[in-house]
This record gives sequence, C-alpha cells and structure tokens, in this order.
Amino acid sequence: MSYQVLARKWRPRNFSEMVGQEHVLRALINALDNDRLHHAFLFTGTRGVGKTTIARILAKSLNCEQGISSRPCGQCAACTEIDEGRFVDLIEVDAASRTKVDDTRELLENVQYAPTRGRYKVYLIDEVHMLSNHSFNALLKTLEEPPPHVKFLLATTDPQKLPVTILSRCLQFNLKRLTPELINGQLSHILEQESVAAEPAALQELARAADGSMRDALSLMDQAIAYGGGELKQAEVRDMLGAIDRDRVVALLKQIAAGSAGGVMAEVNTLAEQSPDFGAILSEMNSLLQRVALAQVIPDALDDTLGDKSILQSLAEQMSREDVQLYYQIGIVGRRDLPLAPDPRTGFEMVLLRMLAFRPDLGVRSPAKARSGGAAKAAPAVKTPDEPEPQTVVAQQKGEAKPVAATQSENLESVIQDKPRLSGTSPDEWVELVSILPLTAMARQFAEHCALLERKGNCFELALDPGFENLRNPKWEEVLTRSLSDYLGEPVTINVGSGENTSPATPRQVREQEQQEAQEAAEQAISSDPNVQSILEHFDGEIAAGTVRPAK
Repeated sequence: MSYQVLARKWRPRNFSEMVGQEHVLRALINALDNDRLHHAFLFTGTRGVGKTTIARILAKSLNCEQGISSRPCGQCAACTEIDEGRFVDLIEVDAASRTKVDDTRELLENVQYAPTRGRYKVYLIDEVHMLSNHSFNALLKTLEEPPPHVKFLLATTDPQKLPVTILSRCLQFNLKRLTPELINGQLSHILEQESVAAEPAALQELARAADGSMRDALSLMDQAIAYGGGELKQAEVRDMLGAIDRDRVVALLKQIAAGSAGGVMAEVNTLAEQSPDFGAILSEMNSLLQRVALAQVIPDALDDTLGDKSILQSLAEQMSREDVQLYYQIGIVGRRDLPLAPDPRTGFEMVLLRMLAFRPDLGVRSPAKARSGGAAKAAPAVKTPDEPEPQTVVAQQKGEAKPVAATQSENLESVIQDKPRLSGTSPDEWVELVSILPLTAMARQFAEHCALLERKGNCFELALDPGFENLRNPKWEEVLTRSLSDYLGEPVTINVGSGENTSPATPRQVREQEQQEAQEAAEQAISSDPNVQSILEHFDGEIAAGTVRPAK
C-alpha cells in the first residue's frame, strides 16, 4: 500500500478529533443535536485551520445512515464514501477553477432534483470568493430559497471579497489561527501514534514555523521526518527550515542591552557565517523584544511554550522598559526599510547601530556638574508630585567611581554639549537657549512658540504666540522649567501669558525670518549671477519657481 501523507492520514473524521475551533464546533453540534439547521453555512479563515474538514464532517452528520447527529457513526456506507471522497450527493467544487457564470449555472441545474443516495444534497464550494460577479448573481436566488433537500457549505480565505447579498444569506463561522501550543500538542500525539522519536524543541520549531496552520505543520513534520531519517532533532529541523539559532539572537540582544558595539558586531559576524536571512533575524528579535516587554509589565502572562521563559526574564531584568520599547520601534521600522538598504547585512547592521546610538545614557552627569568638574554642589530640583525620587548611579571618571545624583530628566534627556554659557536675560539669548535645551518634541514645540518678555531673578516671564494656544499644557511647562533649571544650575520658575502683536519674536518666528532672508538672498544671488544670466538668455529660459534653495 502506498504511503499516505500525515496531513491526509490524520485529517479529523468527526468533531471530537478536531483541534481548536471550539466556538465553531459548539454552534454546529448544538444545531445538529437540536435539529436547528440552516440551509447555508460559510466557513472563513486562513489556510490549514479546518474549513473544508469541518464542512465534510458536517456533510457526514447530515447524511449518516444512523440519523442526523453531531456524532456520525463513521461506519455506514454514507460516512465511508464521504471520507473517501466518492459520495454522489456531496458535490465539491473548487471555485478557483470554475469562475465562469456558465459553470455556476451548470452546477445549479440539478439542485431541484432529490438526492440520489443521501438525506441531503450538499454543495461544498471551496474558495468561493473566486467566483465572478455574474456567478454570484446566478447563485444568489438558489442560495436564498433552496429546495429543502439541499445544503450549501461555502469556504473562503477572503470573506471581504464576497458580496454582502451572499453574506447575509449564510451563517458565518470565522475559524481562528491555531496557537503554537495546540499545534505542538497535536504533533506530539501524532508522533506517539506513529512511533517516531522527537526532541520537544524540534516540535516547538515546527509549531512556530506552521504559523497557525495545522496542515502546514503536518506537511513540515512529514518533511522533517524524511530529512532526519525517521527522527526529529532540533538542529536538523532548524537546518531544514533555514531557521536561525534562537540562542544567537538572544546573545545579540544581550550585547545590545550591554551597549557593546564591539560585541554586537562580533555577533553579526558569527551570524553572517551561516548566510542567514537578515530580515528573518530582525523579525525574530522583534518577537523576542515583544515577549521581554510582556515579561516586564505582566510577568504572569509569559508562557514557557518555547522553553525560553527564564531567558526572557533575564533580559527583562537587564533592560529598562524604555529601552525595550525603543529597540522594538527601531526594529519594526528597520524591518520595513530593509529592502531599501544597499544589501541586507548593511541594513541589518545599521538597525543595530541605531539601537545603540539612540540608547539613553543613564550614567552621565548633569551639564552643571560637568562644567564644574563635579565639585559644585547640586542645585535643588523642583520636584513634582509624579516625579520619582532621584536615583543614585555611579559615573566613572579618571579611574575613580563617584556617586552622582541622576534625576529623571538626566536619564531621559540628551546631554547638552559644550555650549556658550547663556543667562537667557535677553530675547536674542532666549532664542539661542531654546535651540540647545534638551527638550522632548512637544515641549520643544511649546518653547519655540514662547517669546521672552523679561527675567525677574529666577522667574522667566514668557508670552505664548496666540496662534498656538493649543500647545498650552502644564506638562510642557514643567518639562521646560526642569530643563532650564538643569542648564542654569539653579531652580527657576516660568510664568506663561498670552502674547500680543508688540511681543518680541518667538524662536520659531526668528528662525522662519532667517530662513526667509536666506531664501531671498539665494534667489537674488542666482538671478544676478552672470553665468546664469548668460545661460537664460542663450536658451531663452527662466528659473523655475521653487527650485532655488539656500546653502546649508
């Protein structure tokens, strides 16, 4: 007898053998047992989740010689013939190959006739969304009012393409993608029955690679058994799948968490020896970072189905929540942009270097202390109710470890580089001061639209541009106050009123004015250039509007 592939051999033959989809099975079982049967059923879901299988079991339940039941006997002629695909009253149609309206009309010509053998004539139309609009129109009337001896079972992977007139005439059941846990359990059961030895980690690899499809999982397992010579080992399954060793990706994340650029590049070199799919590695990193974030926020929600719970918990302790979110966002954007890179490895390396470049430096000193060599006394900070107590970290300087008070703003803001010392006592100095303060995006928008009226001791009197009142927010005022205090080395307060036409220019207005002057100067320089004038005269040309840009 010829070999039968696992996907066909282990296809469920009754509802009790189905894996998952309990929400669908419950409705169908109750309908069958209580004789509340609709005339049209629509099963939707991705490939390999059981749409056609459930439809065939339903056809058996309707035509079993023992009577209509959610538990067909599986032994009578009707059940046997349906399992073998030769039951005359089960008409299976592949809509992808019969899209024309003439095919549909031919199919429906015999609807009016009573079934030959069974209790019901069942039409199982797979990938029904492939039918043409004319075919749907031909099907519509019959689907709405079929003869009592006819049942329609429709299956599709893309229900959005079905007309609403069809959807409204069917009971719709949406089948879910199967979880790796469910797939893993079914694979273990099948291998036990088949007497095939397997490493648990190998089954985890197959369950993840199946991507929610039981059929894909069984096909991959068939291939893996052949590849491994009758047994399943994790290393061989990974080789077959072309998967990257998860330990290498974890090692890479550890180097990123440590901020070691050299270690990161060494790991990349090790990975490159295997000629990997760098896009797949980045996706694996993003998947791990998502689970690390979950371990940080809801530790109890982290499962150990992949055998990596302890590793994820360790990474969750090594990285801050902010870092994990930053790395994930950079990884997602980098995965999207990877095809635009000169080559995959270059793009992958740039994503990793971007993670290191934007990683907040938690061990730096505040600008005021840096300028005073660390000897100046720390100025009292303005503490808000939501601000945590200052944390003590250690900064290494000239081989000596010294305790440094690191406030929340020092942890999250960039370090101010060597800049001229500004008091902010004049509108011009205010414009320059705003340009160098380490502010978040919204706080910077707020500051750039505020003009300095005057400074009274440690109080800054500001005026918000009337056209940007929507930026007025106590949170941005607090961030600006804290940043000014850190920069000037003393506590300050700000008072923000509404500006008038006579108010000094805001930093944004000053910059826009400078840009406008630079643009006009550039256009004037181009227009008056003798070479440009000669070219325009010779070719009867003109300078296209908007094409002149000032040099940066």
